[in-house]
Amino acid sequence: MRIQLISPAGEIHRSKTGIFKRSLRYAPLTLTTLAALVPEELDAEVIIQDEGVEPLDLNFSADIVGISAITGTAPRAYEIADQLRSRGHTVVLGGVHPTLMPDEAQLHADAIVTGYAETSWPKLLRDFDRDQLEAHYSKSTGKDLEGLPIANRHLLKKKGYATINSIEATRGCPHKCEFCVVPTAWSGIYTRRPVEEVIAELRTFEGKHALFIDLSPVEDVAYAKALYRAMIPLKIRWVGLATTRLAEDTELLRLAAQSGCKGVLIGFESIDQNTLNGTRKHFHHADKYSEYVKRLHDHGIGIQGCFVFGFDDEDESIFEQTVEFVDKAKIDLPRYAVATPFPGTPLYKRLESQGRLLHRNWSLYDVEHVVFQPKQMSPERLQEGLQWSWEQSYSWPSFFRRLSGAPWSILPLWLSTNFGYRFFARKLPSKTDVIFRDPRIASPSPLELVGS
Repeated sequence: MRIQLISPAGEIHRSKTGIFKRSLRYAPLTLTTLAALVPEELDAEVIIQDEGVEPLDLNFSADIVGISAITGTAPRAYEIADQLRSRGHTVVLGGVHPTLMPDEAQLHADAIVTGYAETSWPKLLRDFDRDQLEAHYSKSTGKDLEGLPIANRHLLKKKGYATINSIEATRGCPHKCEFCVVPTAWSGIYTRRPVEEVIAELRTFEGKHALFIDLSPVEDVAYAKALYRAMIPLKIRWVGLATTRLAEDTELLRLAAQSGCKGVLIGFESIDQNTLNGTRKHFHHADKYSEYVKRLHDHGIGIQGCFVFGFDDEDESIFEQTVEFVDKAKIDLPRYAVATPFPGTPLYKRLESQGRLLHRNWSLYDVEHVVFQPKQMSPERLQEGLQWSWEQSYSWPSFFRRLSGAPWSILPLWLSTNFGYRFFARKLPSKTDVIFRDPRIASPSPLELVGS
C-alpha cells in the first residue's frame, strides 16, 4: 500500500511565498504520528508532504491520501482534495477543522476522521485494504495516552524546520476559554502519557533538545513535577507551552529549570483583567504578569508572550498599552494575534448570534486577519493596530530593550527567533492589507455595538 500524507499551509505560512521563517517553524506531530500508526501488516510505504516547508507535488501515485486541516487551511485542503479525487485518488480528511465541520469536510472527501486518530486511523486503513471504507471514523481519546507509538520523524525534510524533536506529554486542556478551539473540538479531554514513555521517547532524539507541544502541561502539577524530575538526568534543553501556573508554584518552576527548560510560550492574551474574566481566562492574573516574567527569567527561562486584540472590553488604547507592557516587562518574544471566532467555539456562536461575523472565508481565519466586527473600533482599525503592535515590538529600540532582560544562557536562541519575527512583522501588512466582507452577511456598525 502507498500512502501520501499532506499538511496544507495558508498563505502566510506557505513555503516560498509565505513570511514564516525556518527559525519559527517546528515539526508538527500529526503526520509523523499517523505514519507510525499504520498497521505493520499492510506493508505500507508512507510519504509526507508539508506545504509549510516545501511546495506540494501532487503528481504522485498512491492508494490513499490523508490530508490534515486546521480552519485556516481548510479551503486549501479542499482544493487539494478535490483535485486529487478528480484524478481517481481516495482522499481522507482529518484534523481540527473536519472535527468542527464534519458535514462540510465530507463534501470533499471519500472519508473523514474526526477527533483523535490513534484508533480510527488504523481501522480506516484496514477497512480500505478490504475495500470496506466507511464515510466517517471517530473515536474518543481515552483517559490516558499509554502505548502511543514514537512518531516517524525520519520521514520529514529536516532542513525545513528549526527542530523536528517535537513531543507530546499531555493532551487537551481543562480550561474552557471562550475563544479556544480545544474545548470545542475535544471537549472534556485532559490526558497524560506515562512518564516513563515520555522519557523513553526523549532518549531517541538526535541532539540534546526537545520541543513540547502540550497546550497546558502544568495543570496537573503532580504529573508535571514527576515528569520534570525524571527529565533531569537527560540533561537536555527544552521549550514548550505553559500557563502562568508554572511561575506560581515555586517547586514546579525550580524543577522545570532543573529539567532543562529554556523557554515557554504563555498565552497572556490580555493585560486587562476584565477581558481575561470575560473570556473565561480568569485563572490568569494580569496584575502579576511582570512578576511572573521576572521569576521565569531568574530561573533562566525565556518567555514567548502571546497577546490577542479585539475583545469587547478593549478600545483602541489597548495596542499602545500592550506594547508598552511588553517592553517594560521584557517579554523576550512577543506574538500578537486578533481574536478569531473558530467555528463551533463559544466566541463564534456569540458573534454569529450578534450578526458580527464579516464572512466565513476560512482561509482568513488564521489569527492575523480580522474576520468580525469589533465592539469598540472598526475592523480596519483593529487590523491596523495589530500591524502597528508587531512593527513596534520588533523595531530595533524595542528589540534591544526587551532582550536586555533575557538570561544570557538562552540569548542565542531568542536572538534567532526575534530576527524571524522581525521579518514576519515587517512583511505582515503585505498579507493582510484588505478587510474582506461578504455582502451576504450583514454586520452592525460600531455605533450600534457601543450602544448595545
